[in-house]
Amino acid sequence: MSASEPGDGLLLCDKPAGITSHDVVAQTRRRLARGVKVGHAGTLDPFATGLLVVLVGRRATRIQRFVMALPKRYEVTARFGATSTTGDPEGEITVTGRVPEGDLELPTGPIRQRPPAYSAVKVGGQRAYQRARAGEVFELPEREVTLYRFQETRREGAVRDFVIECSSGTYVRSLIADLGDAYCTALRRTRIGDFDVADADPECLLPLEQALQHLPAAAQSGGRVVGGESAGVVGA
Repeated sequence: MSASEPGDGLLLCDKPAGITSHDVVAQTRRRLARGVKVGHAGTLDPFATGLLVVLVGRRATRIQRFVMALPKRYEVTARFGATSTTGDPEGEITVTGRVPEGDLELPTGPIRQRPPAYSAVKVGGQRAYQRARAGEVFELPEREVTLYRFQETRREGAVRDFVIECSSGTYVRSLIADLGDAYCTALRRTRIGDFDVADADPECLLPLEQALQHLPAAAQSGGRVVGGESAGVVGA
């Protein structure tokens, strides 16, 4: 493919809790020259932390869908014996006291999953979480996702830790809620494809050509994808 525009590339950011993915994009845009396109490839909830891939430059934003399609790895802390309306600490918490004993049956392979109402999925052109916060009652359609690994790594009373490796589009909050009366108290994304949070440095731009080595061949096809128009560009 032809050389990328100056400054085109990917930033690996370790998003802290308490801010949105859009906030990270806005902070990045303020550091760059006026008019530079900036976007991200996969939203993290405000309470969540970890790897957020920020796309910098016109051609970098055009590979957004390829980065978003990469598998993900998460480290999760779940509290059992209570439920949350949002599946996380920001929702309305109801204590049930029903805490499971012993090992849990953790699914792997292809599963059907219904995205939570408090998600970024669009419903009639509006984000689902906006409709849910407005008091609307609705149900999102199921989708098929794949779990490559779902492993418990720690157990202490009503709290358990898990490592989850999954396909794009998997809702970890729903996975935890489906285990019983439980919700996520902490969620950290540690890996997206070959990109690891250990390598995160918001000041170090990964050149587009180098980043493409970690993506499917379709993303490296020069003018057909990277040089052409692609749907879903963020942060224009």
